[in-house]
Amino acid sequence: MNELPEEFFANPTWHALHSKHRKFAKCAGDACRYPADVGPFAAIRAPEIGPMLQLHSLFEAGESAWIIGEEYVEVPGLVREETLKCLQMVLPDGVSVPDTEIEIEMLSDGNADEMVTLTTLAFPGFFRQRTCEMGSYYGVRSPSGELIAMGGERLKLDGFTEISAVCTHPSFRGRGLAAAIIWRLVREHRKEGVVSWLHVASANRRAAELYLRMGFEEIREVILHRISRVD
Repeated sequence: MNELPEEFFANPTWHALHSKHRKFAKCAGDACRYPADVGPFAAIRAPEIGPMLQLHSLFEAGESAWIIGEEYVEVPGLVREETLKCLQMVLPDGVSVPDTEIEIEMLSDGNADEMVTLTTLAFPGFFRQRTCEMGSYYGVRSPSGELIAMGGERLKLDGFTEISAVCTHPSFRGRGLAAAIIWRLVREHRKEGVVSWLHVASANRRAAELYLRMGFEEIREVILHRISRVD
């Protein structure tokens, strides 16, 4: 099976912003972040006071973002609002990709408003107006044309692309729409020669069980900290 290298995946936001997503990086020394309208994610090279103070300089007053790390270092002006435990999962090469008859369309930045509306039902605040610029996104529409399911790519590292923003409107769940979109993404990843991986909240057992049924394997649990600038 594929492994998620510890040196990358203990701090994936840092490595994404220093490789495939360098174009988005807002940096100050050993701290970096995505623009607020791209995604609520930031990173430091190591959990130390210096990088945390540098991260503070990248935030506007009242602004918040998520950082990944086993340790959290307190510094003046930044407050930890909450923590979230997530599983990192990877799809082994040996898992075959089934065909689907579900009609899936590619989405673009012209669909940003629809995507924000749909993802807000599932995970408010995580998907922003420019999140769709992080990678490719796909969706399924109802007969009336409403976007009812979607998914796409978020953190990109050398050889590894994260699947994210997978969600289905509550009125259309149970029809295999999310799985069909995931398989579409996996198919594209294999053409590109990259490994598909994802984060899922540890408490979201429904989603985790779907991924396990599809063949994803749990690699490790990580802790996300939502921090806010208060001065």
